[in-house]
Amino acid sequence: MTKKILIIGAGPAGLACAHELSVNKTKDLNVDVIEMAGQVGGISKTIEFDGYYYDLGGHRFFSKINEVNELWKKTLPNDFLVRERLSRIYYNNQFYNYPLQIKNVLLNLGMVESFLILLSFIKAKIFPFKEENNFEQWVTNRFGSRLYKTFFKTYTEKVWGIPCKQIQAEWVAQRIKNLSFVSAILNALPLKRKGNKIKTLITKFNYPRYGPGMMYEAMAKNIEKNNKNFKVNLNSELVKLDYKNKKWIATIKQKGSKLLVKEYDEIVSTMPISSLILSMNYDIPEDIKEIAAKLKYRAFLVVCLVFNKPNKLKDNWIYIHEKSVKLGRLQVLNNWSPFMVKNKNYSSYGAEYFCSEGDEIWTKPDKELVELAVKELKLCGLVPKDYECIKGNVVYAKKTYPVYDEFYRDNMPKFIEFVKTIPKLQVAGRCGMFKYNNMDHSIYTGLLAARNIILEHHKYDLWSVNQDEEYHEIKKE
Repeated sequence: MTKKILIIGAGPAGLACAHELSVNKTKDLNVDVIEMAGQVGGISKTIEFDGYYYDLGGHRFFSKINEVNELWKKTLPNDFLVRERLSRIYYNNQFYNYPLQIKNVLLNLGMVESFLILLSFIKAKIFPFKEENNFEQWVTNRFGSRLYKTFFKTYTEKVWGIPCKQIQAEWVAQRIKNLSFVSAILNALPLKRKGNKIKTLITKFNYPRYGPGMMYEAMAKNIEKNNKNFKVNLNSELVKLDYKNKKWIATIKQKGSKLLVKEYDEIVSTMPISSLILSMNYDIPEDIKEIAAKLKYRAFLVVCLVFNKPNKLKDNWIYIHEKSVKLGRLQVLNNWSPFMVKNKNYSSYGAEYFCSEGDEIWTKPDKELVELAVKELKLCGLVPKDYECIKGNVVYAKKTYPVYDEFYRDNMPKFIEFVKTIPKLQVAGRCGMFKYNNMDHSIYTGLLAARNIILEHHKYDLWSVNQDEEYHEIKKE
């Protein structure tokens, strides 16, 4: 008997789920993937602008999850480039290499400031915060207050738009687990120890020649090729979900068409979980609806720029810790992949601004955003003053970062427990789970959701993914 499945969202998690189902030969499945945008990939899509390609956020392809690595390799067997990682911090008119290099830090900060940072670290070890409820407490206990204020506070508050004291420790523990002052110093020292498997920061990664979107465009094509009963539908938005007679009834709005109403046996959702809950005609308690309505997401936008002279920066991306500018992060597309830049004698940059939907940055006209980005890049000395911007475009990304604030801390456990009780529904991916997963972890949740459908019981707990993982940029040598 054919089982009908609806997958909401064609980002990494949704496509991974659909692909895993499409290669399974033990079940008779009919699968619809719906994506409200006109392009697959979610926030991992690649935007093409007049022959130049832009990655939304910078997505490196490395993972400690073997199934994810295998899926990537099978999808793009001949299109991965091995790239050298160089990321730096721009702070107080200086560049700081990351991973840290002792000589670089000492030269930039000076011996006096470096000594004060060391004293601050020692003080944090002797008199630590007894509780680690927020970002400031967690980082200070591991790095000291002086290093926290130098390299963590400004950038983090740009990303989240709230004070570090309001960001819950769960987020930072999830993102940089096991990284500390001592491990950072050990990684900065030129040590080679035989037989001692020290952890080091990732220095190389794979990258598709035309950006991450190349991966997910190929995956979407393979899904339909693998099984004629699978369809990836773009410009298709979920309007409402009804639950009747143990079936899900989805009302879907397709661009240029009338509303489509279809019945499904199971749902896998990667759309923002708050929007999903509020779209459901199901017995949902009022307090759960209230939580869904109050969950906060942070957005960002990318100002895509082309300058008329060659790129001089060696970085993949630069974190802007400078308070005097609103710019948060700069991607150097020439260094991600030369194939993404049409004219090799030109510079191609993605200037990223973290914001909230409806705020000053989000609502600023595109022309003014391009002017702002050019001005700030030159103010920081990242682009020479005689370079001329010959092309500019703005790409907006809604609901990109789930905000781990106090409301999240106090209400999310109850919210998750309720979601788990909803029959024939699984949520996956970053937005779908309101969980700050990396791309590979999001894909893994999609794979596990598919396996639960194939096994016909929820053996795999998607919520456990990334809970006990090591720091996502650390490997063992």
